[in-house]
Amino acid sequence: MAKSFRPLRLPGRQLAWLAVVALSAFALPASAGLSETIDLVKPSIVIVGTYQETRSPAFKGMGTGFVVGDGTLVATNAHVAPTMTDPVATETLLILVRDENGVVQRRQARKVAVDLDHDLALLKISGTPLVPLPLGGSNDLVVREGQRIAMTGYPVFDVLGVFPTTSRGIISAIAPIAIPGADSRLLGGKQIRRLKRGSFAIYQLDATAYPGSSGSPVYEADSGAIIGIVNMVLVKGLKENALSAPSGMTYAIPILYLQELLRSVR
Repeated sequence: MAKSFRPLRLPGRQLAWLAVVALSAFALPASAGLSETIDLVKPSIVIVGTYQETRSPAFKGMGTGFVVGDGTLVATNAHVAPTMTDPVATETLLILVRDENGVVQRRQARKVAVDLDHDLALLKISGTPLVPLPLGGSNDLVVREGQRIAMTGYPVFDVLGVFPTTSRGIISAIAPIAIPGADSRLLGGKQIRRLKRGSFAIYQLDATAYPGSSGSPVYEADSGAIIGIVNMVLVKGLKENALSAPSGMTYAIPILYLQELLRSVR
């Protein structure tokens, strides 16, 4: 199946893989518990949104993202980061993050790579690098049903503010994002197009996600290794097409697709 991501070039600079650096900056004892893991994950979680000075409120949160790569890249869902198409518009892409002193920083952001097939995006942020999260998915990390996980993000940002929230649970199922229905009349246009392109496995979680959680990292509760990205739009639109009301289930895109997107950035 042809890759659908569209990398955008970063002029005069080439992004190097810094997995060793990321893992050394994010050192976690093998026996660490969830509380210790959350303490290390939280500084890398950001709110992704848009800013327009003449608007009230000026900042509009769209979802969650997390720092990866060399510390100047943020991973999120493609639908979370809108494309700024008007060069003279006053609305800009922005992220909010709390620094080590608890002060909320505003960082300018721009898209540098997009994978619409898996609803993923990478943003380049201004300022000094932040601490990136280590990505799982290597040969020694096997994601299995029943595995304990947690996810940290900014649900209902307008109400809860810039305070990341963590939910925990397990991988309740690993299943295709789209399957042929017993009754073809229940298949929507999105499902049919997805089946024609080829399906891929997603994670179903028993942890609860709320509006604003899209783009949150799903990680091993003990190690903190990122294994997926919460997605509440692409997956629900395909998995729950035949339902008259949303199920309340939470889904995540496996991290290997983000790793592919990271490798595409030059």
